[in-house]
Amino acid sequence: MPYKNYFLSLGCAKNQVNCEQMMSLVQAAGHEIVPDPAGADVAVVNTCGFLASACEEAIGHILDLAELKRAGLLKKILVTGCMAQRYQADVLEELPEIDGILGTGSYGDIVPAIAQALEENLRPCLLGNIHTAPQNGPRILSTPPWYAYLRIAEGCDNHCAYCVIPSLRGKYRSRPMGELLDEAAELSAAGVKELLVIAQDITRYGTDLNGEHQLAALLRELVKLDFHWIRLHYLYPDEITEELIDAVAQEPKILPYLDIPIQHCNDGILKAMNRRDTKASIRALFRTLRERIPGLVLRTSLIAGLPGEGEAEFEELCDFLREQKIERAGVFPFSPEEGTRAARMDHSDAQEAARRAELAVDVQSDVIDEYNESVLGEEREVLCEGFDGQAQMFYGRSYAESPEIDGRIYFTAEEAPEPGDFVAVRLTGVMDGELTGERV
Repeated sequence: MPYKNYFLSLGCAKNQVNCEQMMSLVQAAGHEIVPDPAGADVAVVNTCGFLASACEEAIGHILDLAELKRAGLLKKILVTGCMAQRYQADVLEELPEIDGILGTGSYGDIVPAIAQALEENLRPCLLGNIHTAPQNGPRILSTPPWYAYLRIAEGCDNHCAYCVIPSLRGKYRSRPMGELLDEAAELSAAGVKELLVIAQDITRYGTDLNGEHQLAALLRELVKLDFHWIRLHYLYPDEITEELIDAVAQEPKILPYLDIPIQHCNDGILKAMNRRDTKASIRALFRTLRERIPGLVLRTSLIAGLPGEGEAEFEELCDFLREQKIERAGVFPFSPEEGTRAARMDHSDAQEAARRAELAVDVQSDVIDEYNESVLGEEREVLCEGFDGQAQMFYGRSYAESPEIDGRIYFTAEEAPEPGDFVAVRLTGVMDGELTGERV
């Protein structure tokens, strides 16, 4: 008997790929994917568990679905992903509304889990091996048709002191290059124009297979496919090779946009975080990248209020932002996550960490304003993504804006483009911190 299944994926793009794979398995088993939980047989909430705030968001969604369940508009709720993996017993005990969980090693068990919940009235708790769980499989894309993610590895071996990812996703495992190229070819054939290459750390790709960095080699093969843009997310600073820099600099399809989370710049804090970088090495890397990759836009992630961070260390971070003029930066207050080494260290209270994060955001806003002013008058290739009725302008992204995490470019056009079209836009102004222009 076919069932109606609603899926909600929270958190990162890597999690989204898992959700797309689950939807494909469910559909292949003869069941239906529906866009609304009201009237569904099962709602599957694919959770993030990286931060306590992400768990709180997930619980909010689960409780909303529970209201539908109480009203008779939904039969079962299954919870999958990182929160289920991290807080297995707590989730089942404290949320009786939930009808079963699947950990990060058990995404492939979604079809039998649905059957157990609906047909046998059981409460499945499926927690497979997070170090060996399969990564491949068909997907139902949940992104707009013009872009998609290619997850090239799972897990992480960096073991940063503040991070729970290794305990949730397992050891680092690269996917075989042939498998990745086959999946990428399918995405290209489906009309995907922007391929986002993702993993917790893409720079380590291949090192667990034969000891060699293989990301540059993979990219040299991906550019042979019919993608217009290839974007890279999450590069670990000290794993960036000369070969990779050359590939980005030489291949027009590989966007000069690099997401390199540095987290901080103070040497003492970096050491306490179990990072392998120093302020000098990060500065040298950024200088090399800017010299060799024309038009480079850098994105990074920073944490304010980390253990050991006093006012001097925080000011050093702000000065580093002003000096390096990093075009894109996400700043987050330190969250002492249960089970991490950093949570056991002396650190600022949550209010002070939030205050520092806000101050760093103010510094970064000045950097972004300066960058926006510097590019006015330029002509940029923009991927149109829609029309904003309130602004009465089209919107899209250039190479400098990644989907979901960066801003948009708003533009006027005498000849209306379709979503998914690439158009030339002359940048002429700024609106609420975002660039505006006109189609050339």
